[in-house]
Amino acid sequence: MTFETWLAFLAASTVFLIFPIGPTILLVITLGLSSGPRVASVAASGVALGDFIAMTVSLAGLGALMMASAEIFLVFKWVGAAYLIWLGIRTIQSASGGIQEAQTAGPRISSHRIFRQCFAVTALNPKPIAFFIAFVPQFINTASPLMPQFVAAIATFTCLAWLNAFFYARLAGRMRGVIRRPSIVAWFKRVSGSILIGMGLATLTLRRSSV
Repeated sequence: MTFETWLAFLAASTVFLIFPIGPTILLVITLGLSSGPRVASVAASGVALGDFIAMTVSLAGLGALMMASAEIFLVFKWVGAAYLIWLGIRTIQSASGGIQEAQTAGPRISSHRIFRQCFAVTALNPKPIAFFIAFVPQFINTASPLMPQFVAAIATFTCLAWLNAFFYARLAGRMRGVIRRPSIVAWFKRVSGSILIGMGLATLTLRRSSV
């Protein structure tokens, strides 16, 4: 991978991560609003690990196997959809019970739980795996050794994923401090929970030929 190719990969990956906002970023925004900027680094680390696993699996060939096998794709699709729906329900439930807590420092969510949620939402989404299969090869020179190019692509995308999630979580945490209205935080959690449920249901409509 030449430097010019790497720059193109960097730019394309940045656009992919920023737009559109998917369930991963929606989750880190919700966590930032509900728990403050302290969650940014933990949430970003969970997202980065999830992307690292998904990208490594894709480039190792398991992603291609998933797209070739209806049974494997179905498992990924149902597990990812179920988790998004479950997380959306939990988010809505936490909004109704966390208003009094939000008036002080906000509900305390353990770092391990934040990390697990962000990792699972990222790693269990089948669409990024399909995207990596179609996206990364465009920047790979098959005439050169593949391993260094794969390492460069994975490292670049993982770092960008961490920075992107950290930015959104940190910004949301700062906004929470400015808003200081627990009813608004609760309203956003209800809306984001509903969107997560909708995304989970939409995941069930994914077809191997459409991603």
